[in-house]
Amino acid sequence: MASWVSLLLFLFCQSVSRAQEEGSNVPILEFTTETVINNVVQDPQTGRIYLGAVNTIFQLGPSLHLQARAETGPREDARTCTPPASACQDTKPMPNLNKLLLVHPSNGSLIVCGSRYRGICSLLNLTNVEQQLYYSDSKGERTYVASIEDNVNVVGVMSNYSKDGNAFSVFLVGKGYGSLDSTKLISTRILQDFRDWVVFESIIEASTVQTTPFVPKYLHDFRLAFKDNGYVYFLFSRTLDGTDNKNLTFVSRLCEDDHHYYSHTELQLNCGQNNRYNKVQAAYVASPGKELARAMTELGGYGKRLVDIISACYSDSGKMSGVPAVDIPYSSKTDEFCTSKIAATGHCSSCCGADFLPSPLASKPKFALKANAVWTRPGLLTAVAVAVENDHTIAFLGNTQGEVFKVELSSDLFSPKVHCLIIFHVVMLQITKVPVQTCLQKKDCQSCVELRDPYCGWCVLEGRCTRRSECRRAEEKNGWLWSPRQHCVKIVSFYPPNLSCKKTQKGANCPRFENPDPVLIPVGFKTRISFEGIHLDLYQVKCKTFIKYKKISIMHSPLTTSPTVTLYNCSMGREDCSLCKNADPKYRCVWCAKQRACVYEKLCNPDQQGSKDPYNTECPDPQITDIIPRFGPLQGGISITIRGSNLGIHKEDIKSISVVGVPCIHRQEKYSVSTSVVCEIGPVDPKNTWGQVEVEVKGGKRGTSSMYFTYRDPIPEMVKPSRGPKAGGTLITISGRFLNTGSMDDVQVTIGGVDCTVHDILSITVDLPLQGRGFSKAMTAKEAQAFVGDVPCLVNTLQDDKLFLDPPSTTPSARSRRHRRDTRPELLDLTIKFGKGEWVVGSVQYEKKNDLSLYIIIPAVIVPMLLIIAISVYCYRRKSQQAEREYEKVKHQLENLEESVRDRCKKEFTDLMIEMEDHTNELSEGRIPFLDYKTYTDRVFFLPSKDGANDVMITGKLNIPEARRATVTQALNQFSNLLNSKTFLINFIRTLERSHDFNARAKVYFASLLTVALHGKLEYYTDIMRTLLLELMEEYVHSKNPKLMLRRSETVVERMLCNWMSICLYQFLKDSAGEPLYKLFRAIKHQIEKGPVDARVKKAKYTLNDTGLLGDDVEYSVLTLQVLVQGEGPDVTPVKVLSCDTISQVKEKIIEQVYRNLPYSQRPKVDSVTLEWRPGSTGQILSDLDLTSQKEGRWKRINTLAHYNVRDNATLVLSSVLHIQQNYDQNQENHEERNALLEDDKVFHLVRPADELDEMKSKRGSIKDKSMTKAITEIYLTRLLSVKGTLQQFVDDFFRSVLCSGAVVPPAVKYFFDFLDEQALKHNNVDEETIHIWKTNSLPLRFWVNILKNPHFTFDVHVSEVVDASLSVIAQTFMDACTKSEHKLSRDSPSNKLLYAKEISTYKKMVDDYYKGIRQMVPVSDQDMNTHLAEVSRSHTDKLNTQVALHQLYQYASKYYDGIIASLEEDPAAQSKQLTLRLQQIAAALENKVTDL
Repeated sequence: MASWVSLLLFLFCQSVSRAQEEGSNVPILEFTTETVINNVVQDPQTGRIYLGAVNTIFQLGPSLHLQARAETGPREDARTCTPPASACQDTKPMPNLNKLLLVHPSNGSLIVCGSRYRGICSLLNLTNVEQQLYYSDSKGERTYVASIEDNVNVVGVMSNYSKDGNAFSVFLVGKGYGSLDSTKLISTRILQDFRDWVVFESIIEASTVQTTPFVPKYLHDFRLAFKDNGYVYFLFSRTLDGTDNKNLTFVSRLCEDDHHYYSHTELQLNCGQNNRYNKVQAAYVASPGKELARAMTELGGYGKRLVDIISACYSDSGKMSGVPAVDIPYSSKTDEFCTSKIAATGHCSSCCGADFLPSPLASKPKFALKANAVWTRPGLLTAVAVAVENDHTIAFLGNTQGEVFKVELSSDLFSPKVHCLIIFHVVMLQITKVPVQTCLQKKDCQSCVELRDPYCGWCVLEGRCTRRSECRRAEEKNGWLWSPRQHCVKIVSFYPPNLSCKKTQKGANCPRFENPDPVLIPVGFKTRISFEGIHLDLYQVKCKTFIKYKKISIMHSPLTTSPTVTLYNCSMGREDCSLCKNADPKYRCVWCAKQRACVYEKLCNPDQQGSKDPYNTECPDPQITDIIPRFGPLQGGISITIRGSNLGIHKEDIKSISVVGVPCIHRQEKYSVSTSVVCEIGPVDPKNTWGQVEVEVKGGKRGTSSMYFTYRDPIPEMVKPSRGPKAGGTLITISGRFLNTGSMDDVQVTIGGVDCTVHDILSITVDLPLQGRGFSKAMTAKEAQAFVGDVPCLVNTLQDDKLFLDPPSTTPSARSRRHRRDTRPELLDLTIKFGKGEWVVGSVQYEKKNDLSLYIIIPAVIVPMLLIIAISVYCYRRKSQQAEREYEKVKHQLENLEESVRDRCKKEFTDLMIEMEDHTNELSEGRIPFLDYKTYTDRVFFLPSKDGANDVMITGKLNIPEARRATVTQALNQFSNLLNSKTFLINFIRTLERSHDFNARAKVYFASLLTVALHGKLEYYTDIMRTLLLELMEEYVHSKNPKLMLRRSETVVERMLCNWMSICLYQFLKDSAGEPLYKLFRAIKHQIEKGPVDARVKKAKYTLNDTGLLGDDVEYSVLTLQVLVQGEGPDVTPVKVLSCDTISQVKEKIIEQVYRNLPYSQRPKVDSVTLEWRPGSTGQILSDLDLTSQKEGRWKRINTLAHYNVRDNATLVLSSVLHIQQNYDQNQENHEERNALLEDDKVFHLVRPADELDEMKSKRGSIKDKSMTKAITEIYLTRLLSVKGTLQQFVDDFFRSVLCSGAVVPPAVKYFFDFLDEQALKHNNVDEETIHIWKTNSLPLRFWVNILKNPHFTFDVHVSEVVDASLSVIAQTFMDACTKSEHKLSRDSPSNKLLYAKEISTYKKMVDDYYKGIRQMVPVSDQDMNTHLAEVSRSHTDKLNTQVALHQLYQYASKYYDGIIASLEEDPAAQSKQLTLRLQQIAAALENKVTDL
């Protein structure tokens, strides 16, 4: 594989090129098409060329003349059409792009796949493409091969597939992602019908490269598929992880016979510095010439890197050199791969996956195969081909400008030779055959060789420039000249003019070199060599030096000697420190710790060694890599070999050895320097029989094995055969447990005191000797003959007293008829013959196995099993076909819905923008219903309390008797003064927070009361908040996780901070962020009300929240009502409503439109008005429930406009309840009966509850027909995308208004963020991420999320539950954008998270930029901040219920009175200020108590 791999990398690196045209008058063959050419293939057997063009397949001869053509388009089709096209609607003529063209020579067919009819393929006749051999459009999705998308590339390669002993021709397909395509990245397609398989079916369905979530994530762009040496390869580019759109190039490999794609492994390919050329454009597979092959052998191939990646996963937990090297891109379970414990006992080049590794592997970016870009030019290369001429490799490169370059790929890959052949202009509409050389144009040798073209050389005897194959005597020396130096070979001069000294003077006075110094030369270090010269004055000497391994020969004439020096490499044979130190001192080798290698002393840089003397460097601790054997007897007594590195330099260096904690006696005579130690183990305690081996060497260094040694005794359990002749010679097998204890030399076997020869330690077999006397005196082993029954057996060994035999492997027959008639197990005679003598020395018995039962058992088991399998397959196929039909139906629904999402989104966004324009024109500051400051603070501070809108702080009502009001007021003023004492207030708050019954709700309420009570002195409030925050910060930094600070309102100060932000940002809300927030709220409300909203379950057709999505199709129409308001004149107001709206929903929309200029609090409420329809002379009151309401079982359906049959443009009258009460009593049924109807909670609007459906099913029987027509709920999730796209601009506008540091930033934000930065610098364990979290918790999550989820805190509006659900999704997105943690999404993530997954990265950057921008702003001084706070206090304090807040605060002082008094008495500062006395006086006044004061 190395031969073509480096070539492919080179071509990939040639991503850009351009050169100038050289003139040529050589005739050019070309063929022009009417449409764009997509693919070109050639039949290697006939040379025919096939062009796959848009709408046409062309068949050309080798000279590019047209032989046949087949029209493939245009065809009647539609993007969403599922073939056959006759069953589709809205079809139109569409062009058919050729996506795949493959020659299938074994059956003479051409595989053609186009972009029409979901990428179905056909087979054409190779000899005449006009003849179609196969086509079918009725086999369903399993036969959809290619893509209908113009920009999706498809590649393929022929292969073979075997199943159940049958071999099939198949082709493998690699295909990128198209929105309407099959999601199979890689598929195997069969080319014949077989059982349930049909032609072009994808026959492998077991890989994650075929699953939906990962295909659109990575955006694969395939460029080449090919096969080599049992593997199939795909070359493609894709994104790395789905979060970055940058493409990277990969080559993947899978075993050709891998039927599950387990072996699919991807290797990243990088080209150029920092992977500048990152996207593959074209590639070609070829074998290189010898010239390039030599260089490529050194470069190595990616095959080895792929094997390394696979091996790392199989045997090293996915790591290479301890670094994670293996990725698993097509699985969401990233922590559960490469857990196999397969021992790395062999090379993994043939590892073809297994079911323990079901997901394909890929290399980590760090382990990408890298290559340098060796030739670059402006422009883009799009095609490549390679040829070999005269052992040289030539690449032909085509670019987008129609130019073709010829590049010689020499062994020096950094200096390619470039030739421009020809320019043709209409690249995509013609195919051109160009010559690869123009040798004959050169008329002399010099111009011929100056071409530097491997195709051209000077044919000397013919005197012309030719290809080597065209020169008749090119093989003779200097018969054909090709010079890389661009010079012709010619004789210039010769020297010396006389004969050699060696020939004429017989060496008497010949010059020579002797005694080279030095004779030892280290590799890699420049060394000057000196020689002694003799008789050099007699001759002028020129010499040339050739360096060989371990020898330098100086070739010269007329010199007579060749002095020899030795080149040596310190690292050869000295892989570790101990071996290095053991080297002969004459080599001056040292162990270089930084390089971790043995090198020549001057090659070890002192900087790398530190200040240490390299000769005194200590070696690392010993390492033990193997123990042989791994098992030994409990009594010890055997020798074990410990292999490893750095195991000392001398045998005396071994200080101690222990095995399982037992000392092991060192056998010094068997010691090998550094690599091997042999010791004899001793007996072990039976309670501890396994453990590690430890070796201690000189200097106290110890090495412990990672493998374990086990003490155990062998346990023989069975001997076969169990009997044998007394004469011996039987080969027996002893089986049992732990028989591989010890090594071969340690095992001895005796049977009845007779020694046996051990053949194998795992399955111990022995020769049973035949004993006697005088064997060797009478005969030799060749002369002796032995028989068992009638079969001769081999005489192995003949000794004087023993004869060793090998018995026959099969059972012999008896030699006598008596034996043959005996039906018992045969006792066969063991006979020895020598010459004419014959001796029967014993008997041998062979055991017989009764095989009769197998003939009964096998059919009895196999036949029923086959029947069960056949029945199961039949049932499975029926179910599969039914499921496939259902799947096609659902998939068709999905495709139609997805296709409409974009159009619907665009249309609805346009409609919304037009309708919102009316609102925008009204959104001047005065028209946006901003709440005044008091109402705003009341709602932010107290609306979430348990009493809600009835809270005393909102109503402002205190039940104080008139007689005590003056006293109470005076006491509350004194209490206010007491709160303005920092000492008292800090003690007050600490006492409350120490109390166990002071829960989180009480802390929030208390902080809000304190905010109102101290609103007149916000500077003081801020000072208290800073003091408490510093205490809180100290607590979290030193005893808790700092990142959790300010996350929740678990303390009073955290709620104080929230209120402080609310106060300081009120003006910013009115001036900047309020308008985009109000527009967002209005847009959501408007979009939701455009579709049905279920009034009971609070679900809507248009929403951002998947749990609030109405998962049923509801029939409705848009109606425009003409509304007349009773008592407000004759003018009517047009109002848009839905026919499925309840009467209350209609009232809400009418009130919204009629009173749009009034804030919500000033509008009439739904219950205070009645709606009357006047279709004729009489009117009809419309209500949600009345006697006409439809009943379904025990449930009633709420009335809608459709129920009353109200038509478009109907006139309705809106009246207050008082106006119509009398009319209602006259025209309707009893009023009490109506109230009873309204109180019935068994009602529904659009969606009937599930339990009722189940009840109806049990009563009526099966409702399968009805449930079949009900669509799958998940289909409607696409509506989330539609609503999201419609509202996107409003969401972005709000985010920008809040997170833009370039605009006005409230001074409080800058002031507080600087406070956090300043405090963080004082603590070492507070990093940037923690500061980011603090800022996020204090502003976005503590204030903005609260405001975003509750628009009624800022505006005078009503927020319904369905609007609130969508606002919660946007608020969650805002929270996610403010966090530092990465959000790893999968297909199991909530839809709400997935909805804004694409935008999260943009929003995160906005948050980061916002924080950075604030940090760079001019600081806000304490004085400036206090001035701002004082202005806020002056402007708004008189509007707040300060007295009420003081009264409520005192309730806490009263409840925890004893604790507060105790705390004040323990505080010296409080005592000096008499704070205890002051509190007692206030208590006496407020509680009307008589005290001892």
